[in-house]
Amino acid sequence: MVLDGGMGRELLRIGAPFQQPEWSGLALWEGPEWVVQAHANFVEAGAEMVTTNSYALVPFHIGEERFAAQGRELAALSSRLARQAADAAGSPVVVAGSLPPLFGSYRPDLFVAERSAAVIDPLVDGLAEHVDLWLGETLGSIVEARTVRAAMDRAGSTVPLWISYTLDDHVPGTLRSGEPVADAVRAAVDLGAQAVLFNCCQAETITAAIATALEAVPQGVATGGYANRFVAGHSGEVRANAGLATFRDDLDPSSYGGFVAEWLRMGATLVGGCCGMEPAHIREIAALVAAA
Repeated sequence: MVLDGGMGRELLRIGAPFQQPEWSGLALWEGPEWVVQAHANFVEAGAEMVTTNSYALVPFHIGEERFAAQGRELAALSSRLARQAADAAGSPVVVAGSLPPLFGSYRPDLFVAERSAAVIDPLVDGLAEHVDLWLGETLGSIVEARTVRAAMDRAGSTVPLWISYTLDDHVPGTLRSGEPVADAVRAAVDLGAQAVLFNCCQAETITAAIATALEAVPQGVATGGYANRFVAGHSGEVRANAGLATFRDDLDPSSYGGFVAEWLRMGATLVGGCCGMEPAHIREIAALVAAA
């Protein structure tokens, strides 16, 4: 399956309302039509899945007050907009409900178990009506994956679960929490994940993790990845309210396609792009998948 690309930077690229720290969330209340357009751009490029624009719908990005007042409704809106774009496509398109890290990207050290249900449950409740699968993404620790599973269970959801971890680009073979990739993969399988992926880190780091995952997952569990385009180190250093990370010069669609082609040769079946990967990157990926 061809996944979509990075929603936040696509919104910025096409001129949608966008600022820090609200990130991609801002367009939901200032210009939701831009969200549909961003989804459509990826679908037109060949994406077979659109991911709800709910990644930034946490207090870390939109603030405690707005989250308390509107978190559930904004999640429901992001779900409807994704379904609208999927239904308008000329071929079947899956809607994935994005369940992000709850207390800040790349910061598993900030996770607070006692507060997690109050943040994730409104997202699950708001998204549930229109999603075909749950995508716990950019998860930096095993406990974050378990939190996604627990929220699904509280909601009584039987929708398939995908778990996507983000990796430490400086410590090979580990999540950003320091936990080994092999342990994280096994944990995801134990949680009932139908797919284990890696995202929002360097393409080179993902290649090694996919190899580990392919050795660990049982038959029937898919694997894959969707890298960001950040300069090495920036994904861990730039905070949501401090500025935009710099993009690599060497990850144009063709160059990124080289990594994706390797993942496909290895046996990955779910491939796409994260932050900074534009429709042109997805078009390249779609061509690779079609030829595989």
